[in-house]
Amino acid sequence: MPILTLITFIPLLGSILVLLIPKERESLIKRVSVLVSLIPRALSMYVVFAYDRTTGGMQFPDEASWIPALGASYHLGVDGLSVPLVFLTTLLTTLSLYYSSFTITHRVKEFFFLFLLLEMGMLGVFVALDFVLFYVFWEVGLVPMYFLIAIWGQEKDRPQYSAIKFFLYTLAGSVLMLLAILGVYFTTGTFDIIRAAELRPFAGNLTLASLALWGFSIAFLIKVPSWPFHTWLPDAHTAAPTAGSVILAGILLKLGAYGLMRIALPLFPEALRYWWWAFVAMGVISIVYGAFVCMAQTDLKRLIAYSSVSHMGFVTLGIGAAAASLVVGSSLRDSAAMALNGAALQMFNHGIITGGLFFLVGVIYERAHTRDLAAFGGFSSKLPYYYGIMALTGFASLGLPGLAGFWSEFFVFRGAFDIVPLWAAIGVIGIIVTAGYILWRIMQSMFLGKFDEHKWHGLTDMVDFEKVTMWPLVAFMVFFGIYPTPLVNFFNQAFTALMGRF
Repeated sequence: MPILTLITFIPLLGSILVLLIPKERESLIKRVSVLVSLIPRALSMYVVFAYDRTTGGMQFPDEASWIPALGASYHLGVDGLSVPLVFLTTLLTTLSLYYSSFTITHRVKEFFFLFLLLEMGMLGVFVALDFVLFYVFWEVGLVPMYFLIAIWGQEKDRPQYSAIKFFLYTLAGSVLMLLAILGVYFTTGTFDIIRAAELRPFAGNLTLASLALWGFSIAFLIKVPSWPFHTWLPDAHTAAPTAGSVILAGILLKLGAYGLMRIALPLFPEALRYWWWAFVAMGVISIVYGAFVCMAQTDLKRLIAYSSVSHMGFVTLGIGAAAASLVVGSSLRDSAAMALNGAALQMFNHGIITGGLFFLVGVIYERAHTRDLAAFGGFSSKLPYYYGIMALTGFASLGLPGLAGFWSEFFVFRGAFDIVPLWAAIGVIGIIVTAGYILWRIMQSMFLGKFDEHKWHGLTDMVDFEKVTMWPLVAFMVFFGIYPTPLVNFFNQAFTALMGRF
């Protein structure tokens, strides 16, 4: 069986297996779930090393007739953009399941069933090359996350309200995307994403091309989430269980950014020549607005949730800058590819960094039973290991040179300053404010000052399973901070080829 089919559907088989285990066998359910997740994890590593970057393009194809009457096919493939994201998905899923095997005690069977089902949906989006298949996988991921938030969220955080808000926002975007997919099909006669991009739907008709572009883009921007479609995110993040927040930030937000790169930019370059300014503006506003809102937060988890709005703004800015380059012709194609490289790097690096931050929120909440920054202080002396890991992850988030987050922002601004210099200059404000909330709101509030021995006398440092969860993420933050070339080589091949078509 082709490897991408195995990667995508082994989690589904695992979820079925979990359903067959009696609910009383909780430890067996947890072990089976983690072990099943290791299979696509190992296969995704094979894909990373087996992918031929000298040839590039779509590789490991798997295509078969699916619904002939509809014209839909079962078509899978990966290129330099999707390979790292498949790898990231399997990594964070395994770490989340491992962490949850120590922390989830309520309705264990349902939790692990839903989590494996969610993994299938996420992986499917990154490998699907047929619009109908893409849409099915897109919707599959919606239902498990709704239940993960609603059932396992903290009651004080209004989990049911947050889950419904998440569901309605995403569903509204999905309806627009479905209409856009139908428009593309009626124009091109195909549901194949690659073939449709070659045929350029609605070319020569700016009005219809713009409607289709925004049908897709609003669905994707809701998921990113970009201002002004972001308001579901803080509630969903705050209410979700720790592993749910990790996957929400680490993977689900990337589905939207991936959609913009895989569908919006290749299919509608003519419309983007007109609307580039909207994407650039949304990216810059997200960067600056998200950073300033973080400064005002007193809840640690909500602060990190809003930081995703800011950090994912770099992705939207990179995509907008690439779209802006289409206006002036081929002279800025290299800068456009550079901006897209940065956007894709940000997708990967944000996954490992912010995923790590949410794990660390879970670590302190399990002990303190509060996320109120005003209640903390002086933890550096009592929790030295936790302090060290949080400091490194926080510095990676603010873009400190030598850690992974730096290169994402550097590549985006390197490309954007050459194409939209004024907008890029405004976006730099977000970097300064980010350093402010990481250093002041997190590092100073939590770890500096006087430790209240009476209030926190029983506080303990990280234990082994928490350390093991964070080690791979920390290793990637350091490795790709020093040597980002392996990731850049994947992305650069894909985007150089994309921009060379225009």
